[in-house]
Amino acid sequence: MRVANQSGRLTLIADGRALDVDTASGGLFSSDPQQIFERWDEFVSWAKTVDFSDAEPIVESELQAPVPRPGQIFAVGVNYADHVEESGLELPDAPFVFTKFPASITGPYDTIEHPGGSVDFEVELVAVIGKEARHVPADKGWDYVAGLTLGQDLSERELQLSGPAPQQFSLGKSFAGFTPIGPVLVTPDEFDDRDDIGVGTVLSGELMQQSRTRHLIFPIPVLVSYLSSILPLRPGDLIFTGTPAGIGFTREPKRLIGVDDELVSRADGIGEMRHRFTATGRPHPLTTISKDLRSIHV
Repeated sequence: MRVANQSGRLTLIADGRALDVDTASGGLFSSDPQQIFERWDEFVSWAKTVDFSDAEPIVESELQAPVPRPGQIFAVGVNYADHVEESGLELPDAPFVFTKFPASITGPYDTIEHPGGSVDFEVELVAVIGKEARHVPADKGWDYVAGLTLGQDLSERELQLSGPAPQQFSLGKSFAGFTPIGPVLVTPDEFDDRDDIGVGTVLSGELMQQSRTRHLIFPIPVLVSYLSSILPLRPGDLIFTGTPAGIGFTREPKRLIGVDDELVSRADGIGEMRHRFTATGRPHPLTTISKDLRSIHV
């Protein structure tokens, strides 16, 4: 099953055609894409009976984030061995987890404000939780995943890495628009192998990242188990599972995102996202805070 958010309305997708869920279900399910995760199992059962004869062509330009208002966004760092190596770090003993704030969510084809500084790309497979998970054994982790989507963990490295430890990982990765997801949510049964999905990044025509999720150090069921051992995972929560090697910041010379670039992100079985960037005309936050602090201490 493939689920989308078209013009803010929950939509089923099949063979390039879109069916409005609220209309097709006679109001049984809300048009709000976020609300469906609270009734996910019921929705999946209903969707198996749907007649697509009234479906219309997808309007790609109207596709928005399939999970528009997640309650929690967990992001896992250094979860591919090749990314650990390029970052000059050691293999982690447990998942390295930070958060991205929900206000940074955007859709698969939106234009994103470039805040200045060093904006980097990190393509990731994103797991969406379908029912409350608490103390889940690793061998049951997939049972709590509603579906998978594609994400970019966009990162402004100067803010992310500013100051002494602990550094500003969450803020540096949560500028407005820095959490694009989409274009659709795909249930795990749609994949030939849900543990082996290809992901990649192309920046202005140049391939930057390409790998497969079989190379994850901590695969999705382990992440669900680990996180749920600490706090409840709730329907509609997101887990960004980590990025492979090829990021721009560790290249020599660095290759970062500029306002003239087009960023294309891809995942097998899910599709691709395309983003362009626009300058804000505002100073970088670190410049602003530095000036403010100087004025306070004068």
